[in-house]
Amino acid sequence: MDLIIARPEGLYCPPGDFYIDPWRPVARAVITHGHGDHARAGSQHYLAAAAGEGILRKRLGANISLTSLPYGEAITHHGVKLSLHPAGHVLGSAQVRLEYQGEVWVASGDYKVEADGTCAAFESVRCHTFITESTFGLPIYQWRAQADIFADINQWWQNNADNNRTSVLFCYAFGKAQRLLSGLNPGIGPIVVHGAVEPLNQVYRQAGVALPTTRYVSDMTDQAQLRKSIVLAPPSAQNTSWMKRFGDYSDAFAGGWMQLRGARRRRGVDRGFIMSDHADWPGLQSAIKATGAERIFVTHGQVNVMVRWLREQGMDAQGFTTEYGEEAAEAEIELPDADKLPEDLAQTDTQTEAATV
Repeated sequence: MDLIIARPEGLYCPPGDFYIDPWRPVARAVITHGHGDHARAGSQHYLAAAAGEGILRKRLGANISLTSLPYGEAITHHGVKLSLHPAGHVLGSAQVRLEYQGEVWVASGDYKVEADGTCAAFESVRCHTFITESTFGLPIYQWRAQADIFADINQWWQNNADNNRTSVLFCYAFGKAQRLLSGLNPGIGPIVVHGAVEPLNQVYRQAGVALPTTRYVSDMTDQAQLRKSIVLAPPSAQNTSWMKRFGDYSDAFAGGWMQLRGARRRRGVDRGFIMSDHADWPGLQSAIKATGAERIFVTHGQVNVMVRWLREQGMDAQGFTTEYGEEAAEAEIELPDADKLPEDLAQTDTQTEAATV
């Protein structure tokens, strides 16, 4: 039998009678991570990785009914053995392993295979059936090493500071901002963050993640110091009155979409830094192969391309229709139709038992 099926409320486990990352309120929800397209309010009870508890309570409410489970520890619910394993995406992100009557399925949520130090590193989990995302499931998406990207960002910041221009770096407030903070060189100048970013920084620090000292812009009374600073802000802050206090600033956007020609122009920023918290094309391929799965279900992103490639490798693959992919929508750029990509796009711009779940 299929351990996970698609229902109007979300991905459902029939023998266990629970959902994984449901997009409608349900009685029991297993959450892979705290991004808004995977963790939604209104469900009666939640289960998530212990490392992500602070994020979920910050985003869904401090008083939600939430059971947290350490990575690798298993519970059994209605005969289904369930455990959570690191996905390497953001703090607390997890893959959901289900075992029932000798069959093993893994729902990966969103994942990244390169370790970054701000969350538990991705762990490959062997299974019969694997559910994978495909946000960046095209050959054009191949990430540079994180250290090289940070070197570019810090050099951009240093050059701006030398010319007394504030550096404004747009990024998602949860996950991307903290990853960027972990690689910034505080010796260049002050690090300033938007009000949407700092509460999540606090959750990361409480979880033991080392981040540099950050300040609110209202704390920056010395304009000379402000012009030496770097500011991390969500994309929604762009072109708002909040930006006026920085005067003559240089801005940039950090995200995987910067790999596409024209993305920086559509964003209207000076620089684009290609950094994603999702696996790139080689990462998706290696992660899928490492599971040893016989069946692959592909969710949000470039589903058709990934399914086609998997079938060419001799795998049993098909798409799963979901409502995930909020980050793609937030990027506010035109994502390519994979079946109509011109060839020149290939040339890129550079065992515990429990009664309930």
